[in-house]
Amino acid sequence: MATTLRAILPDSELLKMHEQMVLSREFEESCAEQYTKGHITGFLHLYSGQEAVAVGATAALRKDDYILSAYREHAQAIVRGAEPRRVMAELFGKATGMCKGKGGSMHLFDPSLAFMGGYAIVGGQFPIAVGLAFASKYRKEGRISACFFGDGAVNQGTFHESLNWARLWELPVLFLCENNFYGIGTAVSRASALSDIHKRTCGYDIPSVRVDGMDVMAVYEAVKWGAEWVREHSRPYLIEAMTYRFRGHSMADPGKYRSAAEVELWKSRDPIPNFEKRLVEEGIATEAELAAVLEKCRGVVADAVAFAEESPWPEDDEVYSDIYV
Repeated sequence: MATTLRAILPDSELLKMHEQMVLSREFEESCAEQYTKGHITGFLHLYSGQEAVAVGATAALRKDDYILSAYREHAQAIVRGAEPRRVMAELFGKATGMCKGKGGSMHLFDPSLAFMGGYAIVGGQFPIAVGLAFASKYRKEGRISACFFGDGAVNQGTFHESLNWARLWELPVLFLCENNFYGIGTAVSRASALSDIHKRTCGYDIPSVRVDGMDVMAVYEAVKWGAEWVREHSRPYLIEAMTYRFRGHSMADPGKYRSAAEVELWKSRDPIPNFEKRLVEEGIATEAELAAVLEKCRGVVADAVAFAEESPWPEDDEVYSDIYV
């Protein structure tokens, strides 16, 4: 018999996870609209379809654990606690943004949330996550580094160097691969000699597991166990979450390399309606309550857009602040 949701978490936590997934989806779809209107410029990589990974993983981590990600990180920042207003303002390049409008879509950062950045350089987060884990171990803080990355990053040298370093020095790093099957437009099977990414860790004596990244509870349970193992043993662990992005690599990508049938197959596994079905079936929420959550989240996103539109641009002299030299 399948485990019930209530056997894993209390209703309040389950409903929070649902709302976070809905908010993340609505935020990303609104970002697509604002991009087409010209309010968001540059590269924009959306997370629609992958919400179960960010929400399930973050719920399983401690508030002071470090989180690092790549450039598809808006949802991860919001789920971690970033205000949607400040995230949207950052995407608009406004002074009220998370990074004063200087980072944009790919460089969200808030150390007060232990959200230590999105990184535009593929694989750029690996050595930083390992460095933070070293600092945590040195200071005896008990914090771990949760390092999110895509399948396209595993052929970078930093991936291998960081796994080796983390194991050699026995550092508390939880590597979280969001395998959405495509590095930009190249399928994993065409770019990697071993497409089962979690098996790569055998070369570094690091345990690993593969999990259904379209199931928020499966991700939660895997990360909960993995994070506790990493914390207890002060050694690295890797989780490969099999997920799917419903949109192209970025807003500039029409996604012609994927068949319509493939996309529709994965949309049938959409983590939000499938989780909603379980919530209703187990008497945790009603259809009306779920509909109210959707309207609430749409209101939050609309407010974030209005805030971003009304916010001022950075002053000219800001170009000289927050720099090293």
